[in-house]
Amino acid sequence: MDTFPAVAILGAGSMGGAILSGLSAPGVTVTGGIRVTNRTEAKAGPLRSSGVASFATQTDPRANLAAVTGARVVLLAVKPAMIPELLREIADALEPGSIVVSVAAGVTVATMEAALPASVSVLRAMPNTPAMVGRAVTGLSAGTRSSSDDLELVQRLFETVGTVVVVPEDRIDALSTISGSGPAYVFYLIEQLTATAVSMGFSDADAATLVNTTFLGASELLAASGSAPGELRRQVTSPKGTTERAIAELERADLKAVFDRATAAALARARELAAG
Repeated sequence: MDTFPAVAILGAGSMGGAILSGLSAPGVTVTGGIRVTNRTEAKAGPLRSSGVASFATQTDPRANLAAVTGARVVLLAVKPAMIPELLREIADALEPGSIVVSVAAGVTVATMEAALPASVSVLRAMPNTPAMVGRAVTGLSAGTRSSSDDLELVQRLFETVGTVVVVPEDRIDALSTISGSGPAYVFYLIEQLTATAVSMGFSDADAATLVNTTFLGASELLAASGSAPGELRRQVTSPKGTTERAIAELERADLKAVFDRATAAALARARELAAG
């Protein structure tokens, strides 16, 4: 049984909702309960249960304050542009010794610490969307006021939706270009290979089955085998065979350079967001 103190999730959308699901899973107990906020009652209402107090900011102007009062961990899961105003709103309502964790891209520890009382610990987290199926990779960085116990508590919290990698804050934006944006890269590759299958004469449904199931099977094989992806690739690539010819074309396209440029562009944008 994994046990947590009271948790508030401000912005229980896709990511906040995924973390709520992790905290609501069998074997997880949140003493003091979970408090969540959304903008509308239409979104807040369905989340309300015996263990979850759900508030709508549209109908209750003090919803965020009600959620954080008495909470040990406060998760900020709103859009990055909304973080500064949200910090100002909740600062005086936070309990001394509470922990504030942001999952908003580009919002630095320094920004959050400057806006919150010195008695409040701050951490940054960068989970990715597979959190919605319990398969997230979350990058986690401690702030200057965070204790090892704070870090351990927040790490366990994000482990309810997947795997956690603890990194210094100066690596969190780089991490976001790999694991944070990574699902989009995978989906894009699936999208393009599916289009190729359709152009070869397969129906949309058959193309989706061929490609989606191949990606899923390859990922599961990688996880189960313990082998490096290069070794598994070589096992499929018979000398002078069809796969070898296909890989040669992919190598000619220099995918490493393409990914270098893509991640550099994402990192530049993350720094733009951090600069405001």
